[in-house]
Amino acid sequence: MIWCVEDDASILDIEVYTLQSTGFQAQGFADGGAFWSALESARELPELVVLDVMLPGVDGVELLRRMRAAPATRSIPVVMATAKGAEYDKIQALDLGADYYLTKPFGVMELVSCVKAVLRRCARPAHLLHLAGLVLDQDAHTVSCDGQRVPLTYKEYELLRLLLSHPGMAFTRDQLMAQVWGTDYCGETRTVDMHIRTLRQKLGPYGSLIQTVRNVGYRLEEQE
Repeated sequence: MIWCVEDDASILDIEVYTLQSTGFQAQGFADGGAFWSALESARELPELVVLDVMLPGVDGVELLRRMRAAPATRSIPVVMATAKGAEYDKIQALDLGADYYLTKPFGVMELVSCVKAVLRRCARPAHLLHLAGLVLDQDAHTVSCDGQRVPLTYKEYELLRLLLSHPGMAFTRDQLMAQVWGTDYCGETRTVDMHIRTLRQKLGPYGSLIQTVRNVGYRLEEQE
């Protein structure tokens, strides 16, 4: 989903229509306040944001600053739209972490090409599993919460990796035992409960992502 923030209704309509007609899902916001409220309450964050600098109320530069300061939105690619000749706005936006900028007026195909290029460049590596601010790096064999490293035992890591690989899927205790401990392990399924308990504690606020499914087992899912 691409989110476009633009106070000129005609430009916003063109941006959203163009992106949708070229295969993207797109949503528009007419001001910074509406955009930020939607971002804070979103179940699914946007893949990329096209953000106008000059907005009523909260301007684009301030919105970009807020996004880069918040762990959940820090890595969302942002394309800034700046007025022609607004050199300071461009420099400020890039210094704050914008991934690209478009100078108004820009063509619709320039917008599409820019969005595609930034998405390709900012694509999250396949070896990273993540949900909200929880990230598991399969190459480095590390787990972090909001950028802070979380030390886990091998079994805790494997449990989390399995759950993160299948968000929303409920696993029985027997399934978790078989896939993490192996089919030859003769321990009891309450071993799973003990490891889930310590894993939740170590993940802090993200421990609640691991939900108990009554009479079944566990799943990892972002709560509404």
